[in-house]
Amino acid sequence: MRQHDAEVPDANATYVFAVCRDPDPSSCAGLPGVTHEAPVRLLALDSFTAIVQTVRARDFTDEAWQSRLSDQRELERYARAHHDVVSAVAAACPTVPLPMATVYHADERVREALAKETDRFRTALKRIAHHAEWGVKVYAPPAATAATAATAATDDADRRTGRPVVPTDRGRPAAGAGLAYLERKRGAQRLRERSQEDALRTAETVDEQVGRLATASRRLRPHPQPSTDRRVQILNATYLVAERRSEELALLTRTLRERTGAEIELSGPWVPYSFVGEV
Repeated sequence: MRQHDAEVPDANATYVFAVCRDPDPSSCAGLPGVTHEAPVRLLALDSFTAIVQTVRARDFTDEAWQSRLSDQRELERYARAHHDVVSAVAAACPTVPLPMATVYHADERVREALAKETDRFRTALKRIAHHAEWGVKVYAPPAATAATAATAATDDADRRTGRPVVPTDRGRPAAGAGLAYLERKRGAQRLRERSQEDALRTAETVDEQVGRLATASRRLRPHPQPSTDRRVQILNATYLVAERRSEELALLTRTLRERTGAEIELSGPWVPYSFVGEV
């Protein structure tokens, strides 16, 4: 979240959604933006066009945003409004989205600040032209998940039964019981390691295959799953893919599901937020 110069309580400020080249003015017509008090509009820069809206500066002070961060519904409303504008413009032309709450004191300050980023905007717009972002999440094949669950169950059973200490009539542990316990533990460990190795190979295979098709890619941290979801996420990645290859991507995903046995979730197309860098 970024705030620039918007500290004068009674003044107006300029909220910037995105930067693009040759946008269709109708693409943002009628969009509410983050406020109903002024329309979303185009602001000409030297080489590009900014998508902006006039807002009240007092709504974007540090104090105002700290308060908004504690109001989940209000924060989601701003995030959705920001994304709706960016998505509408991006559907019509290559668009570099700016972070939510990028605000300047006036239009002229927008021009001055963004002019310093001309080279970055030019590079980003060239890279994402006729491309979209796609998300790929991969979950371990059922066999690997079952193996992990089985070894965990074995460990739990051993803890509950107190193995390997099985008393004999002389009060000493039975040697055979202890040996069987150790063998069981070693077998469970080997099974767990093989399952983990198989899962990692599956993740690398999917990433490599989709990466060959994509223009660029980013590996993200796997998302923690809800306690009710027993799936194990082994890959969370995003890819920049040319529009003309979207059907090829869908086909590749289906093929990889069949080949690996893993559950693969494909989402998109999205505005390529992950591939435009930061202002």
